[in-house]
Amino acid sequence: MPSERTLVIVDAANVVGSVPDGWWRDRRAATERLRDALVPLASAGLPGHPGPAELVLVVEGRARGVASVPGVLVDPAPESGDDRITELAGAAADRVCVVVTADRELRRRVEEHGARCVGPRTVRPAPPAGTP
Repeated sequence: MPSERTLVIVDAANVVGSVPDGWWRDRRAATERLRDALVPLASAGLPGHPGPAELVLVVEGRARGVASVPGVLVDPAPESGDDRITELAGAAADRVCVVVTADRELRRRVEEHGARCVGPRTVRPAPPAGTP
């Protein structure tokens, strides 16, 4: 029986890097801000995928060590974040899986497993013009 909750896998490095807001000065803090911004989506869902949703934020590199919070599971990739995301999407064949990334190659890989893809602005709108 398929799970009723949509699995939303977020490519943290790609989504954090999608907005030039100074994230490079403190990648871990930027990832924590993204994690916290995702919390409401656990109940609300994404456009076209109403909640509740299971949110998994895949982190790598300097963002490892970011803790999970209620509503968002943080999954530290042992090596490549893209490989971990592909693995999670492949294991979700029995349910709706949405991957949040702008990475074309990663999109191709997860779509081979039946995942749907949306861009970073789905979960992280661009800041207003003139905002650093």
